[in-house]
Amino acid sequence: MSDDGWRPVRRTRTFEEVLAQIERRIEADGLTPGDRLPGERQLAEQLQVSRASVREAMRVLETLGVVSSNVGRGADAGAVLTARPGGALTDLLRLHLRLSSVSMRDVIDARLMIERWSAEHAARHGADLRPMAEALELMERPGLTAEQFVEHDTAFHAAIVGASGNRLLMAVMQALRESVRRYAVDAVVALGDTAVLRRDHRRIHAAIEAGDAAEAGQAIADHLAHAYPELFDAGPPAPSG
Repeated sequence: MSDDGWRPVRRTRTFEEVLAQIERRIEADGLTPGDRLPGERQLAEQLQVSRASVREAMRVLETLGVVSSNVGRGADAGAVLTARPGGALTDLLRLHLRLSSVSMRDVIDARLMIERWSAEHAARHGADLRPMAEALELMERPGLTAEQFVEHDTAFHAAIVGASGNRLLMAVMQALRESVRRYAVDAVVALGDTAVLRRDHRRIHAAIEAGDAAEAGQAIADHLAHAYPELFDAGPPAPSG
């Protein structure tokens, strides 16, 4: 263990292990709501991981209501602890482990249910679509590798669920997206051309923006069928409702 008490993890480790490290540190230091965690850069150095891994972990903690993000420098940098992790974070980590033994079809079916409901809900009730629009813009940049495209693609799908405002679904989606990241890269490589996926994303965004819940839900279903054709041999899922 380092002098400051943070135990480093290997750089190849995924963000859920960073979550576990942060949870242990909160417990070890006896932090209480109102206390401030180190800033993103400091956490990355202390845990010996990328800032991207720390950023992803902090997003999950914020989704679970454990921390409140704060943008600033110096004494004002870092997130503020708003609640003790309790069992919510432990349950999320267990979900990550359990997903390793779940079939990809089950994972995609779960995504379909979560994302279709989220898109329909966001279309009916309105939502901040800026995160989706930002991901769309990034996916349109030329010369992206499969890994880079998937990074923006997963941000787009997380934004769909985020637009629903349902924090529990947001936490589950975080677990699902990590479980399929490698598979998603392989799927993009197999497709060879991301044009159909980008067109699907624009369709989803347009439907939500227009408040067309039925179209938004069907656009999600069609998109997943395009992205994973081998899992939908019988064609796209039927519309909900």
